[in-house]
Amino acid sequence: MGSDHTRPAPSAPPRVRRILVVTVVPLFVATVLAAVLLWPRGGAPQTDGGADVPRYSGTVTRVVNEPCPSVPSVPEGTPRVGDGRCGTVDVRVDDGPTAGQQVRTPVPDGPGAPRVEVGDEVILVELTDPTDPTTSNWNIAEHQRGTPMIWLAVVFAAAIVAFGRWRGLAALAGLAASFAILLTFVLPGIGAGRSPLLVAVVGAALIMFVVLYLTHGVTAQTSVAVLGTLGSLVLTGVLATIATAATHLTGFGSEDATTLSMFQGDVDLHGLLLAGIIIGSLGVLDDVTVTQAATVTELANANPGLTRLQLYRAATRVGRAHIASTVNTIVLAYAGASLPLLLLLTADARPIGQILTSEFLAQEIVRSAVATLGLIAAVPLTTGLAAVVTAAGRTDAVPPADAPAARPQPDRSEALAALSSPRTAGSNEPARQRAAPPPEATDRWPESNRSTDTAW
Repeated sequence: MGSDHTRPAPSAPPRVRRILVVTVVPLFVATVLAAVLLWPRGGAPQTDGGADVPRYSGTVTRVVNEPCPSVPSVPEGTPRVGDGRCGTVDVRVDDGPTAGQQVRTPVPDGPGAPRVEVGDEVILVELTDPTDPTTSNWNIAEHQRGTPMIWLAVVFAAAIVAFGRWRGLAALAGLAASFAILLTFVLPGIGAGRSPLLVAVVGAALIMFVVLYLTHGVTAQTSVAVLGTLGSLVLTGVLATIATAATHLTGFGSEDATTLSMFQGDVDLHGLLLAGIIIGSLGVLDDVTVTQAATVTELANANPGLTRLQLYRAATRVGRAHIASTVNTIVLAYAGASLPLLLLLTADARPIGQILTSEFLAQEIVRSAVATLGLIAAVPLTTGLAAVVTAAGRTDAVPPADAPAARPQPDRSEALAALSSPRTAGSNEPARQRAAPPPEATDRWPESNRSTDTAW
């Protein structure tokens, strides 16, 4: 699954492979054992989330808009609750015990209420009157998004496979494995009361092993990327622990965290913040480490004469350019996910210093800074490992018997003398006519398809 249509990296010599196996295999075994010990048992924890309201699929068949009744005047500055949409909507129920029946619901109104038209597929909820169980009311909860999302997933997968071919297919398998580990180990483990930081580190390491080897193949280059990613993850976890302790972050910096604490009071929100930093950093770290390992390998193949230090310096220059763009990517990703929060800050009348040091904004700043520091550390760590492994492989490797002879290096003094010598008579004639080969040289070229280009 790790093969693709690009030129494969040369095989590492046996000694280098043995060193990598002795280093990587114990780390993988330790990760699997830790996952087994931390694996949640006994099913998902029960939460007090209220009664489950029945939800059914339906199709809008009629929309009747009516003028809203007049309401008493409200004081100026009072926020609006809805946008004043009134009327009724007829919906055909598509599943459930009342499938095929027409039900009537009020036009959805209020903050975030969906706007429906005839033909829209919607989700219906049936609310039963607690005082009279025989009486129920129907309401439109939201649009039905299953079909568009399925088509989007199909286009997404087709584009990746069409461009990446076998490697694209392996990337999709790695993506599925990542979601499987998150949904079956990380989230249930944190929900079961395990240490969020420990679960996140083990889960991230397990995702890293599966995804990197599945996507890029079991090679020395991938093993270097694995070691660089694992080392950077550990460093990111240490930095996150120190930074959150120094800034006294509690994890209650968002409305989602506060809501979670109401339903699952045993979840460590401070540890959950650390776990989020670890999981979020993994997606960027493996990109940088794989790129740096591949860069060192390609530089060594392009110029076998480069030393370890030269390989390190050249690949680090590439890493600096990559980091410069990736740092901006991290900040913009967090800003894009927090646009409502940023808009809320623009309306805050407090001084900018108080806003920046508040819990909900300081949490995002610490998250971005720690992820960036771990990313920066990944470049020299992975590049140094790759340079050592690549140089050792080049030193120990024995050239094959059919390998072409090395091109002889030109004598610089002779080249300068030839360029500075005066032109003689008949120099306008082609060089091949002026310099006739000696008779013995002609006898050496019996093959008609052999190249006659002069070697340096």
